[in-house]
Amino acid sequence: MAGRPAPRLLDLGCGTGALAALVLEGVPGARLSCVDLSPKMTEVARERLGDRADILLCDAERLPFRDGSFDVAWCNDSFHHYPDPERAAFQVWRVLAPGGTFIIGDAWQPAPARAIMNAWMPYSREGDVRIYSEAELRRILGTWFSEVSWRRVGQTACVAVARKGA
Repeated sequence: MAGRPAPRLLDLGCGTGALAALVLEGVPGARLSCVDLSPKMTEVARERLGDRADILLCDAERLPFRDGSFDVAWCNDSFHHYPDPERAAFQVWRVLAPGGTFIIGDAWQPAPARAIMNAWMPYSREGDVRIYSEAELRRILGTWFSEVSWRRVGQTACVAVARKGA
């Protein structure tokens, strides 16, 4: 990797910073920014990551970064919390450099269970908004990203990968 610039990474909904810490171990020298809407979570993430990452209290639907600031962004187990997922997808697309990648790991359920859970979510105290079907997630991401893949992981999770055109 000599001569290559350090990758610029963005963790959306970083929570406690646990995944960010693992990524930093696997990608030494990366420049990492983490965002979360919860003051408590950002405090825990700051304690865990120290000065190894920039941690911001902000909304993923209103990212305070310049266009093209990152090479890779991910959102692990938080996309279902966003009230305006289309805006969040646009914001990630905007802050990714051409050719950048956005990875979402999130909850998934088959149609009957998803319908029941989505009907219950407005009453959730966890800030849950919606669990998305494959088609919904592909549509949301496909509005902005040139390539979108999706796969189920286990019984209750999925991973979507979206690439920004060069």
